[in-house]
Amino acid sequence: MYVGAHVSAAGGVNNAPGNAEKIGATAFSLFTRNQRQWHAKPYQPETVDAFHAAMAAGGYEWKHVIPHGSYLVNLGSPGDEVREKSINGLADELDRTVQLGLRWLNFHPGTSKGELEEDETLRRIADGMDRVLEKVDGGVLVLENTAGQGTSIGRRIEQLARIMDYVKDKDRVAVCIDTCHAFAAGYDIRTADGWDDLVGEVEKLVGLEKLVALHLNDSTGTLGSTKDRHLPIGEGEIGMDGFRAIMEDTRMDGKPMILETPDTDRWPEEIALLKKMAGVDG
Repeated sequence: MYVGAHVSAAGGVNNAPGNAEKIGATAFSLFTRNQRQWHAKPYQPETVDAFHAAMAAGGYEWKHVIPHGSYLVNLGSPGDEVREKSINGLADELDRTVQLGLRWLNFHPGTSKGELEEDETLRRIADGMDRVLEKVDGGVLVLENTAGQGTSIGRRIEQLARIMDYVKDKDRVAVCIDTCHAFAAGYDIRTADGWDDLVGEVEKLVGLEKLVALHLNDSTGTLGSTKDRHLPIGEGEIGMDGFRAIMEDTRMDGKPMILETPDTDRWPEEIALLKKMAGVDG
């Protein structure tokens, strides 16, 4: 089990592995650049070298790390300006991911803001992914499920599966499941049976080999609320039993599990708790 958190890359991406190591993380996520801006300066060679050195010093491999894409990105945007910025921005982030010796880039599918029919929006997102993948040699785009707020795409696993089916290069697409988003979208994962139902749907529609990572977050909102509001592990509507079921599921072995819970000071405690649930020492 690889358990960690979305750590800061302030001062340079080369600082992220050390920040993960400090909290006892065996996996981590990061932003490859300022996620509030469309453009960023290219990496300097010394920054990339320092990142590789920090990865080695912390004992991390590429499979322990899954960068997160900018929240500005919206491949389903009905407006061409935002969509073009999204395609170019996501391509830049995927290229940075590859430069760092990593493979996966997690991002939110997007929305057409209700201006397009669902299938047209799904195809628009897939076309945007195709264009990103054509721009970058290497890397995998990882679709994250959403809470379903507003008109956002990704509330149901079936929507993610359809996007993946429309993408041309199917070897370069995968999925990440966020527990808070899944619960808020209506998947009752408070019990082992409920978690098994969700994993079964993922297995049937996209294949477990395509599930490459998890975001572990408890939920402020009730089941099906569509509220994307995270809480520390065991302190929300999902509860300890739900997370225990996840950590005891051997099908999740080898997949990075990333905390995005709100109290960063408690991450070492939460990581230790999750490892204990999985029967992992240290």
